[in-house]
Amino acid sequence: MKPKKVIIAGGSGFLGSMLARGFHENGIEVVVLSRHPKLSPWKVAQWDGHSLDTWACEINGADVVINLAGRNVNCRYNERNRQEILRSRIDATRVIRKAIAIAANPPKLWLQMSTATIYAHRTDADNDEFTGVIGGSEPGAPEEWRFSIDVATQWEAAVNSAAVPRTRRVILRTAMVMAPQPGSPFATLRNLVRLGLGGRAASGKQYISWIHHRDFGRAVDFLIAHDDISGIVNLAAPEPLPNAEFMRAIRDACGARIGLPAAPWMLAAGAWALRSETELILKSRRVVPARLLARGFEFAHPAWPKAARDLCGERAESTAGIGATAGTW
Repeated sequence: MKPKKVIIAGGSGFLGSMLARGFHENGIEVVVLSRHPKLSPWKVAQWDGHSLDTWACEINGADVVINLAGRNVNCRYNERNRQEILRSRIDATRVIRKAIAIAANPPKLWLQMSTATIYAHRTDADNDEFTGVIGGSEPGAPEEWRFSIDVATQWEAAVNSAAVPRTRRVILRTAMVMAPQPGSPFATLRNLVRLGLGGRAASGKQYISWIHHRDFGRAVDFLIAHDDISGIVNLAAPEPLPNAEFMRAIRDACGARIGLPAAPWMLAAGAWALRSETELILKSRRVVPARLLARGFEFAHPAWPKAARDLCGERAESTAGIGATAGTW
């Protein structure tokens, strides 16, 4: 399928803007649903993320709906933030479901964001879509990790329970999307490396799953084009690697000679100071994209060392004014 109109809910963040720009540059009509509309080259419609309103008419006749909406998880998991993380995802998914269900001409495809964090903490084997272990019951797993699993399972359940028989559904279990933009995971890690703090975290044996932002965009295009793919799809590069190797590759790409390691207590103190959680660093996410690979999708950046060098170079080009826009893949 080659879409003529794409709706992106929660599309004012980095990933939504990247996708919107890519579609727009390819002549596809884009409508972004946002709580905080701003001037853009494409149409932006106001929505609150939980109630049907005038934005719902955009769903009717659209070819693809991509739902990225959800509060950022890079925060402390206090009760208020937990409720906002959960409700922002469930409410947005349910209202998208309602809009699709009542549409006279519903979209052919619903791409729903989820997270690779749903899989169990493990280092012994890969988690793929067929044999991957869902987390939450690992011995000794912190309670915060179980919260993340509960959010992910409820998020996906809100999609799977939808009565939308004319719309293909694909759930995107997405690993960390690596991009050079300020505020992105890669930018944060690169800054730590430049400060000499980019060593291994704790034992360094926990696996990091990731995907280059250009491969994320290409994978979305691939899923739109292949009408026979539905259900769970892992969006992650095929070569996850332990934290110690992951950080070494960033140091090499940045030309940093040293990287001081961080003990667990240091990570806990840093997470508290940054109003974040150590789960983002310590949980082993050994996730691989079995379904994409089986269907012949070819990653432009399958290995992290080369991808890290590319991202460092992309940042340098952007800083120098050469370009390297994230919206083209």
